[in-house]
Amino acid sequence: MKYNTVFVNGQAFNCYQSMSLKDLLIYLDFNTDFIAVEYNNEILDNSCFHNTFMQPQDTIDVITIVGGG
Repeated sequence: MKYNTVFVNGQAFNCYQSMSLKDLLIYLDFNTDFIAVEYNNEILDNSCFHNTFMQPQDTIDVITIVGGG
């Protein structure tokens, strides 16, 4: 199995080449319903997570959305 090195919130992470962004986020224990993702300097809609696949040196910034009052 081959790996790609990607950067998640500035930290290097090795993932399978066949991993989608959604797979990666779930593996890292993010709730995909309550996050915003910047993928290579572009904000992605969460409907794109399942068909976006990791490439070497990709950068992913995850912002967790919290509520309060």
